[in-house]
Amino acid sequence: MRRPVKNRNIAGPDLKFSSVRVEKFINSVMWDGKKSTARKVVYDAFDLIVEKTKTDNPVELFETAIRNVGPQMEIRSRRVGGANYQVPREVRPERKQALAYRWILTAARARKGMPMHERLAAELMAAANNEGPAVKKREDTHRMAEANKAFAHFAW
Repeated sequence: MRRPVKNRNIAGPDLKFSSVRVEKFINSVMWDGKKSTARKVVYDAFDLIVEKTKTDNPVELFETAIRNVGPQMEIRSRRVGGANYQVPREVRPERKQALAYRWILTAARARKGMPMHERLAAELMAAANNEGPAVKKREDTHRMAEANKAFAHFAW
C-alpha cells in the first residue's frame, strides 16, 4: 500500500502578483537561501516578458508555459522477477508542476551568454509557444511512456 501524502508547507502568495505558483517558482529559482536574488530574477524576467510581448499580465504567459511543459505521463522503473521494466505512470498534479519548474529552470540555466533573468524570460516565452528544450523534454518523456505502454500492467 502506498504511504499517505505528507502535510506539506504551503507557500504564501508572492508580493507582486499575489500568486502562490509564482512564489513556488521563486523558491525553485532560489539557490543557497538567497530568496531576494531569486525574486529579483523572476520579477525582472516578467518585466522583460511584458516588454517583449506587449502583454499586461506576464503571469498568464507563465501559467501557459507551466501547463505546456508539465508531463501527463512518466516512466518509473519497476523490478519484476529479476528484470527491470520501465512502467508508464500518470503524473500527480504536484509532481507535474514541480517537473515543469525544474525543466524550465534547467533549460534556462543551460543557455549561456546573458543574464539569468533574460534566459528565464526567453525560456518561459518559448515554453508558452510550445517550443524550446523544456517542451522537448516533456515530449521525450511522453514518447518513452508510449513506447513502454506494453508494461503498463506492471503498474502498482
